[in-house]
Amino acid sequence: MRRILILLTALVTVLAPLLSVPARAASTSAASTRAASTSTTVCALYCDTRDPSLAQQETFPTPNVYPNGRTVELHVDDISGMAWASIDNGQTNDSTWIDRSWDGGGTWDGLLGQASIPSTWTGTRTLMYNMYDPSDHRRAVVRACGDANGVECTNWVHLQVCAAACDGVSSSGSTGNTSPVPDTSLDGRDIALHVDSGGMAWASIAGGAAGDEVWLDRSWDGGATWPDGSSQGRLSVPNGATGTQTAEINIDDPLGRLAGGAVRACGRAVTGENGSCTAWARADAVPNRAAADALMWSYDPYNAWWPSSWWNSAVALTSMIDYMRASGDTSQEWIIDRTFQVNKVPFPAGTRSSDPIQGDFISQATDDTEWWALAWIDAYDLTGNQTYLNEAVTIMNYVNTLWDTSSCGGGVWWNTQKTYKNSVTNALYVDLTADLHNRIPGDTKWLAQATTAWNWFQGSGLINSSGLVNDGLTSSCTNNGQTVWTYNQGLAIGAAQEMYRATGNGNDLTEAQYLADSAVNSPTLVSNGLLTESCDALNATCDDNQKQFKGIFMRFLGQLNNTVGGTYNGFIQTQTNSIWNADRDSLNQIGERWSGQSSSTNPNVSDWRTQASGLEALDAAP
Repeated sequence: MRRILILLTALVTVLAPLLSVPARAASTSAASTRAASTSTTVCALYCDTRDPSLAQQETFPTPNVYPNGRTVELHVDDISGMAWASIDNGQTNDSTWIDRSWDGGGTWDGLLGQASIPSTWTGTRTLMYNMYDPSDHRRAVVRACGDANGVECTNWVHLQVCAAACDGVSSSGSTGNTSPVPDTSLDGRDIALHVDSGGMAWASIAGGAAGDEVWLDRSWDGGATWPDGSSQGRLSVPNGATGTQTAEINIDDPLGRLAGGAVRACGRAVTGENGSCTAWARADAVPNRAAADALMWSYDPYNAWWPSSWWNSAVALTSMIDYMRASGDTSQEWIIDRTFQVNKVPFPAGTRSSDPIQGDFISQATDDTEWWALAWIDAYDLTGNQTYLNEAVTIMNYVNTLWDTSSCGGGVWWNTQKTYKNSVTNALYVDLTADLHNRIPGDTKWLAQATTAWNWFQGSGLINSSGLVNDGLTSSCTNNGQTVWTYNQGLAIGAAQEMYRATGNGNDLTEAQYLADSAVNSPTLVSNGLLTESCDALNATCDDNQKQFKGIFMRFLGQLNNTVGGTYNGFIQTQTNSIWNADRDSLNQIGERWSGQSSSTNPNVSDWRTQASGLEALDAAP
């Protein structure tokens, strides 16, 4: 039979390991396999050994092979990024398996999922195996093999990366030409890396001689390794010429959910064995697109978050959604539902947070819970999917239970232990309740909550006499004088303008501008024109939470700037110019200090938290 009935899949899964036999003596051809190696289980959207009956798609990307009259076929589900093999028209103990290679077919993990045909059957199939490993930044090629008194394998599949175009397209017809890193020189030759407007790269060599060589290397892990991308498009300078250029290759692989690819241009002079390469780089022509690509490099699609911070992941997701809304580029929209589906369930303490997650993104920390509500409102605004708005309502119904008038006359408690009333929790509460009113037709409930909370916030003392928002209240309900963090200021701006949208009350818009003006003109929050956290000092370092504060401020300032017709264009442009020109490396990684300053004791660190913060600033650009 050509296909094994889905109803027998479970039986095959149980019997295959018991009925598997070692591969018979193989031919000496290139299709010969080796003994099965110990292969680490790969998890992308799903883990290796997924049942093929669960495939979302079935394609046949390469011709079958027919060892001794049997049919060996490779099946691919590009939606899940997985493949499986089958053998049909066979006999008992004929077998099939998947080979997977992480270096373009040079070496491979063989006999993956090897399954043998049971007695009385004429075919069988393997389970599914991943073709990509985004979490560990690897890209594989796969093939199907069969043993029927002789081994044959199909071609390797996905040797080329294909996006808008496939690797190998001529660079002579490219649109756009930027050089993200300086050229390198070699014995008078100039070797350059070029990137077009579609995110493909090519290399050139000039000022050389016939026989000189030029090529590209491609890496999925930031230049640490490049096993499947060495010497891409390698070619020699022809006779009578002094230079040449390679064909183009893709920097990213959208099909494999591999963002943040890196390339470099390399060359060799014919007069010696020496060679030279440029620095590794990513496409950088469009700043917010480049920053989003670098942020996605750190996203874990299997666990569906940015490891390993719970509320920070909500803010990172929001920054990606804001990028999609600002740019119209929705190529990464899949992460929204992926994050939602994987993370809406309960988690024990230590899995996503030091606190247990109760389900529906609810935890003991009220502000952590609220950040997720904000993300789902943002997701609703982008997609129109009511599920996300409903989730925000579920979260806010829970947060409402922590509103308490018996202490300080109102306000939401910071945690379930009711130890603190602070700015972040209550500014988020105002913003979110107003958000819900502004999105639910006919609402009165959430507007009443928002109005009560906003009046309380303004009269609570959290906003000091300089128009800056301190961290929280003392046990006697007075401003505690603690650090003015940029995100508290930004959240208060956001609350004021969302109230303006809800009520049309001009006083709320005036308050938003007052809070914004107080911030951008304050030496507490701005140094040499740049937004600066207190922990940005050269003798300090921001912790993982503080790394994202400035981006949150810029998100809400950018929204206000759009409302008031560009009043803050100059301030925002100053931030984005410095981020892009002083605080970014060739891989488009953005650091903690937007000035780019560093010190030997407290270097200017970069990670996905600082990346998300920088992306929010770039999203705010007019």
